[in-house]
Amino acid sequence: MSTDPDGGTGRRGFLAGLAAAGMAAGAARAQDARFGDATTEYERDAGQQVQRNISSFRMLDWRGHFDDLHNGAILCDIQSRALHFWSADGGTYRLYPTSVPLSEDLTRLGRTEVVQKVVNPVWRPTASMLERNPEWPHEIAGGDPGNPLGPLALYLSWPAYRIHGTHDTRKIGRRSSNGCIGLYNQHIRELFDLALVGTQVLLI
Repeated sequence: MSTDPDGGTGRRGFLAGLAAAGMAAGAARAQDARFGDATTEYERDAGQQVQRNISSFRMLDWRGHFDDLHNGAILCDIQSRALHFWSADGGTYRLYPTSVPLSEDLTRLGRTEVVQKVVNPVWRPTASMLERNPEWPHEIAGGDPGNPLGPLALYLSWPAYRIHGTHDTRKIGRRSSNGCIGLYNQHIRELFDLALVGTQVLLI
């Protein structure tokens, strides 16, 4: 549905998004029984305390962050734990809750872009992640229910940084990742279809 950040359709789309997020959160309990803590452990360091889910939803105008909408634009707001998407023609706007990095030293801010769209991405921890967690596996195949990247991922021009799904819905709205931005699986499916290779990305 096309939305206008200042109009009625935007508000309806926003409320629909909130309803979808609520349904996904309700489904988390059923998924927890199936997947346990596997994906959570691969995304956070042992001993780290994960706070309650907190996302601050407020609709934004792209003009405060991008010069134009060439190839579309994605804004990841670390503080509000939300992702904003605008299509290249300005007719489509989406707002999603996200997971964000555990700490400031794991957070990279600035401008990048989508360089690859991957279905069933393979997860491989970085050298620094393995140094902190030597017990972690060196690879988890795409499609595995324990894969922290979920079913789809948008790879960014920064090495090892992605916008991806997650099978562990408890992480959304939390500081729970090692640097990536996580979405509910139904939201990454929608964003995956909307975003292009070359879509501008800004993390603030």
